[in-house]
Amino acid sequence: MSDCIFCKIAAGEIPCRKVYEDDDVLAFHDINPVAPVHFMIIPRRHVDSLQECDDSHRDILGRMLLLAPKLAREQGLKDGFRTVINTGRGGGQEVFHLHVHIIGGNGPRPL
Repeated sequence: MSDCIFCKIAAGEIPCRKVYEDDDVLAFHDINPVAPVHFMIIPRRHVDSLQECDDSHRDILGRMLLLAPKLAREQGLKDGFRTVINTGRGGGQEVFHLHVHIIGGNGPRPL
């Protein structure tokens, strides 16, 4: 989507502080962190939200969730972390490109 900020970040048009990237996903630090460690994992392919997912998204959802603990450990979250997926306006989603927040360190505030 041409107006999606996360699509622009994934395409390299907008800079970010990358945590991880491959052909299918990108992980980067949140610009408004709610905890000492706060990054997001997004699919490079645009998906509006978790509500839009179906069986065709099974592999990318699995990859994103399996990356979460690996990247969390690499970012120093050895005692645990939170994962948050805000879904739709009613679920607090602000950017309509599927993303998983990984949050931890010194008592993260609620989103």
